[in-house]
Amino acid sequence: MFSKNIIFKNFQNILKTNQNKKINNLLKKEIINSSLLLNSLTEKYKYSFTKKKIKKFKNYKNYNLIGMGGSTLGAEAIYDFLNHKIKKNFKFYNNLQSQRVLKSKIKKVNLIISKSGNTLETVVNFNLILKNQKNNKNIIISENKNNYLNLIAKKLKAEIIEHKNYIGGRYSVLSEVGMLPIQLMGLNERKFKRFNYLIKSKSFINSLIRNVNFIHKNTTIGKTNSIILNYDEKSENLFKWYQQLTAESLGKKSKGILPVISSMPKDNHSLLQLYLDGPKDNFFTFFNVFSNKSQKLDNKNLFNQFSALKNKNISEIIISQKKATENVFYKKNIPFRSFELLNRNEETLGELFCFFILETILLGRLLKVNPFDQPSVELIKEETRKILN
Repeated sequence: MFSKNIIFKNFQNILKTNQNKKINNLLKKEIINSSLLLNSLTEKYKYSFTKKKIKKFKNYKNYNLIGMGGSTLGAEAIYDFLNHKIKKNFKFYNNLQSQRVLKSKIKKVNLIISKSGNTLETVVNFNLILKNQKNNKNIIISENKNNYLNLIAKKLKAEIIEHKNYIGGRYSVLSEVGMLPIQLMGLNERKFKRFNYLIKSKSFINSLIRNVNFIHKNTTIGKTNSIILNYDEKSENLFKWYQQLTAESLGKKSKGILPVISSMPKDNHSLLQLYLDGPKDNFFTFFNVFSNKSQKLDNKNLFNQFSALKNKNISEIIISQKKATENVFYKKNIPFRSFELLNRNEETLGELFCFFILETILLGRLLKVNPFDQPSVELIKEETRKILN
């Protein structure tokens, strides 16, 4: 299915499903109809920048990445997940008031990303950075339109990179939006491009179809909450990326799936009781990354009922808690799937990006909603403009 780095256990056959052939046909059509977008997941994709163009920015140590939603979530997910490989310092400005913009004389690179070029929060944060950090270089990624960011880029003599108009922000992680930042981080962008490898695997296609089929069937009986039981702190932003992808793509026409990130094992002591005995409107994703460098416990201070912890490290304890919770879910007939990652690398993350993108597009087609637009979000933007004026 996936490469050997990912152990995936699919949803069990709790519900009878009979639309595998239909989903397979939808997948074939989507590969043809969304060829431009899905091409960004492949090695053949041509970026709107060259390595030569960004070479002069690679010598910097410090970077500010300014954007909202899909403009930053993918890069931030990669930065946290692969932080052990990255020697650069990145600050992410992805909300208002999330952190104060401090004055600094250190030369940095500002990477400002907005498809429309007019995102309010991005403009505000960039304005404050320009005010407080006057020595920074600027790279702007935006559509090739007469928008605010392109206008100010010309004023500042900033580097301008085109954001392809056929790639929505939440699907842009393997395009310029995610891959330019990771090149500045010192990572190899080609290693993320796993689409062709996966799509040639019959076991991957079969697992994807079964997975989509099962989630869709759950939504038809009222199970519309997708709860991610995340046992890996460095993957929190990966699931914030997944959260936007799922919610913004499918939440239309009174349909959709609510993605909720639950931090485990911490939430065993707050939310697990509800998950086990509360309303039956959830399906679950267990997620963990194995670590062979986890801190080991001190045997001399372990006794009585805690003698079983001797010679154990934190990773082993977390895996035991995850398996125990899965066992209880299985006994209680609670629907779940499970990911256990054996290696924290670019290929693994690239495969997960591809899987969740394909899953979301197919679910949109089954729910008969457009997975690529977000019409109601524009209402808030228009109302905010009215109030500010």
